Amino acid sequence: MKLLIGTNNKHKAREIQQILDKRNPGEVKLLTPAEVLGKVIDVEETGATLEENAFLKASKYFEMTKIPCFADDTGLEIDALSGLPGVQSARFSGVHGNDAANRKKVLDLLEDVPSEKRTARFRTVISFADGKNVKYFEGRCEGKIINEERGQNGFGYDSIFVPDEYKQTFAEMNPEKKNELSHRSKAVLNFLNYLIENELKESI
Repeated sequence: MKLLIGTNNKHKAREIQQILDKRNPGEVKLLTPAEVLGKVIDVEETGATLEENAFLKASKYFEMTKIPCFADDTGLEIDALSGLPGVQSARFSGVHGNDAANRKKVLDLLEDVPSEKRTARFRTVISFADGKNVKYFEGRCEGKIINEERGQNGFGYDSIFVPDEYKQTFAEMNPEKKNELSHRSKAVLNFLNYLIENELKESI
């Protein structure tokens, strides 16, 4: 089964492919818009929620390629910051995709916040569009923001986020361990269960 993944983020595409392969090895092959269209085309994320941004990407890339497409939007929601950066997570510093600057801004804002009040969660929402159906799938991972960056793996805010009941950041975990726990993994597996239950393999 081939599916279009509505992102130009190679880290995200690789992580999702790993999640799918662990659950159903070799069953799902992800294609990126750049592979299909021969060039990188970004869809502007103008939505006010994760759901809106995920839908914008899934629907636009489906329109361009006519390949069933799923896209996700992920936000880090920090309680001490009233849910920020949330839908602004990828551009919290003002520059889209500048992970280091985004992390620094979060750490600076939380500088005087005690550990017990640094609770946060990652939330991923997937939207799937195939020209007939539009579906949504969600995954969450609760945890906290630490005082400094730790670890070399992962991307985004992984080096400052420690999931509940663990001492390592996502960036200190190997990819297999992170994928067992992550918000994105939970959302992807919910999506995969939908595909299997609805027997969409034959139609894609």
